[in-house]
Amino acid sequence: MSNNKKIYDKGIVFTGLVIFLALITFPFWYNRGIAAPAPEPELTEKAKAAKECVLPADEMKTGHMQLLNDWRNDVVRNADRMYVNEHGKEFNMSLSNECLDCHSSKEDFCDRCHNYASVKPYCWDCHIDNPKEKM
Repeated sequence: MSNNKKIYDKGIVFTGLVIFLALITFPFWYNRGIAAPAPEPELTEKAKAAKECVLPADEMKTGHMQLLNDWRNDVVRNADRMYVNEHGKEFNMSLSNECLDCHSSKEDFCDRCHNYASVKPYCWDCHIDNPKEKM
């Protein structure tokens, strides 16, 4: 007796594989070429006049959450409230009272990129977006 087994339903198996691959790859080929360009956050006049942020713009775009986490840890654990950047300029380590002083419109600055990237940072769970008094 021979062990030659034949697949009698090759057409059904092949059709099933084609349908499976089409369904799995559908999001990739359906959205090809129609991705929206990354938004440019709108700077306030104060931010434009300052001409510099805590870190260079490229570093802030990619690392602002790490910077804010580091600031939070320094303030809470070490009671250190001042940050000195590479140019020797001092900044108060406060999202509400330092960052939002220049970037006062949460909708035009923060939300544009966060909505585009579909990220929901937990900053606004504690921090108000329009502080009433400075610390």
